[in-house]
Amino acid sequence: MRFRISTAILLWWCIARHLCLSASESSINTSEDTLNFWRVANTRLLPVYAPLAEHIVTEYNLAEKKGIGIDLGSGPGNLIIELCKKTQRMQWINADINPNFFPLFLKEAEEAGVGHRVSAVHADAQVLPFENDYAEIIVSRGSFQFWDDKKLAFSEIYRVLKPGGIAFIGRGFSENLPVEIARKIRNQGKGPKYDVAKTANELQEIMQVLEINDYRILIPKPPGSEGVNYGIWLEFRKPVTKKHRLNNLKKEASKNSYREKNVYLYASDNTVVRDTRSHDVIAEPMLV
Repeated sequence: MRFRISTAILLWWCIARHLCLSASESSINTSEDTLNFWRVANTRLLPVYAPLAEHIVTEYNLAEKKGIGIDLGSGPGNLIIELCKKTQRMQWINADINPNFFPLFLKEAEEAGVGHRVSAVHADAQVLPFENDYAEIIVSRGSFQFWDDKKLAFSEIYRVLKPGGIAFIGRGFSENLPVEIARKIRNQGKGPKYDVAKTANELQEIMQVLEINDYRILIPKPPGSEGVNYGIWLEFRKPVTKKHRLNNLKKEASKNSYREKNVYLYASDNTVVRDTRSHDVIAEPMLV
């Protein structure tokens, strides 16, 4: 009898949690929200992506590199398309929790002539649907502030990186964005306000807790940018030589009720994510 009651309570909890997640996700990922964000990305924020892609490709020597790159929370995928233009051999994945973006993204990628090198995956940053040691680089702009459990999300990013892989996660602008453009975007006053110093402390604490030692917190301040918030970026690397697991990765993973049900994407899949099926509750590849 006691076993039946415990089982019933557990079943009720699982159903309630799934319904809450579904309701929460649907409330923020409506088609109207998607179109509004797509308009912002293709108007006010459009000048941001090409310089950011140039910075990433130059800084991490990606122009001739071959491998897999992931843009986490890419949304409309503007950054991925620019990264594709500047890299000839990389395959790029738009991993976003809102699949409403994907038809627009894939259409624009085809029109830009890079459709054969992109994929789209419905993914939660805290439950990434990729195998260990999967990607050469993971980038993300303007997404991490929305992650409920940043520590878990960053541990997932670390897990998915290949040994020697790099993560470049942040919000704002790259240092090579012309100051007059950055000032114009900020003066429009529609962007979020946040404390850069406080964010830096938060990111540093996460790196220390996860025992990721090879990291840098970057706060761009190009000449003439006084009074303009260029944002903040976190760069970290996974060691090449030694097999390094995060100290508390097992502990963090145990908090995730979806972990054991994941069907990961593997490097041998050649990142043809649109043709891959996953049965994970949250991280389900988008088939289009």
